[in-house]
Amino acid sequence: MKILAFNGSPRLKGNTATMLDSAISGARENGAEVELFNLYKMQFSGCISCFTCKLLSKERPIVCVIKDDLQPVLEKIREADAILIGTPVYFGSESAATRALIERLCFPYLNYADYAKSHFPRRINVGLIYTMNVPIELFEKVGYNVNFGRTRDTLGREFGSCKMIFANNTTQYDDYSLYEANSTSEIKKAYRDAHFSDDCQNARQLGEQLASGKLFNS
Repeated sequence: MKILAFNGSPRLKGNTATMLDSAISGARENGAEVELFNLYKMQFSGCISCFTCKLLSKERPIVCVIKDDLQPVLEKIREADAILIGTPVYFGSESAATRALIERLCFPYLNYADYAKSHFPRRINVGLIYTMNVPIELFEKVGYNVNFGRTRDTLGREFGSCKMIFANNTTQYDDYSLYEANSTSEIKKAYRDAHFSDDCQNARQLGEQLASGKLFNS
């Protein structure tokens, strides 16, 4: 199994990276080969609406033609057995780098003539990891289930099947007394101590499932 993993956080040792590491460990311990890319270390943009991937003269499947750091990685995805994406939540959505990745990744495989038939040649799994400051009791109230559900459905449509896991109420600062915040270091630490290890275990299980090669249930 070949899995490509993407860290959509600018922090290389933060919550998202930690959960990704757990997922990657779970996958590797079950025999998968995993390659990790830190998106904020790469130079690339989102879709530029050139529509080259929609030209009838182009043989499908086609990979985004923009020449930048992401283009050779998109080529690798053609041979991947699974995709793993981790992102923090900024203003109710994925990080900018993650959104740019998803645009470039999905648009060439979107079949404008028949949305139900992806141009991606195989069916593979995609794992999505979200980390956020929003507590679980506000998750649906602020519409995150709908927002992230759209991303899940898009990735599932183009690639095969997609599963999401979440870490809520994550710690952002080492010392909350130094920054604007609606909580304290003690409250945040208590929540993290009670829940984050379980979040990482869920991520590990996601990695194990990706390594199995069995498509997630829709």
